Amino acid sequence: MSVAQLQSRHLILFDLDGTLVDSAADLYRAMNLSLEKLQFPLVTEEQVRAWVGKGAAKLCETVLEHIFGQVNTEQQTQLLDTFVDIYAQELCVNTQVYTGILPFLDYCQSHNMVMACVTNKPEHLAKGILQILKLDHYFKLVIGGDTLPERKPHPLPLLHCMQLCQVSAAETLMIGDSSNDVEAARRAGIDCIVVSYGYNHGENIHDCQPQQVVDSLEELVEEDLVRRKA
Repeated sequence: MSVAQLQSRHLILFDLDGTLVDSAADLYRAMNLSLEKLQFPLVTEEQVRAWVGKGAAKLCETVLEHIFGQVNTEQQTQLLDTFVDIYAQELCVNTQVYTGILPFLDYCQSHNMVMACVTNKPEHLAKGILQILKLDHYFKLVIGGDTLPERKPHPLPLLHCMQLCQVSAAETLMIGDSSNDVEAARRAGIDCIVVSYGYNHGENIHDCQPQQVVDSLEELVEEDLVRRKA
């Protein structure tokens, strides 16, 4: 049985990077510009793709660990501040909306579902990307990694959205691309569908035993249309 059950959902929560948008090329670009500025060795795009998904602070920590074999607090703060500053200046040079996203967002909107973006990216950067890519009007809420005291995989960001929108766990669906999303949804007691194309810290998404994996969110639209006709 499909997990989506869209006709019984009132709130859909979306992860951002690796789920709605492919932003790895810009993250890679900003990271190497930051490393260059600090006169640190550079990294590859492939490495960055495997490291993104847990927020900017975690990305910087992983990069430093890779370069130096350890993380120095001063270097960590220095790299994070430089990276966020450089990245914020040009958020969408190569960042693109994944295929299948717009039809799904339009479908949810036309069926009066409330949508929220729940990401570990700093809130102002997430809002900037959604605005530039003209996706911001779909989302009632944008919760970043720095919006609340906890971030995914803690369930608080998900529970916070449910509380603000006054919906139950049964009426909520999480859509993400990583074990972080799966764990957060499990802990919040809500269903979760993951996409196969995203970033999962270099691990196979099936390893975290998600309820359902789809190659495109358009599959969920087709499935729901069939169900509504039945």
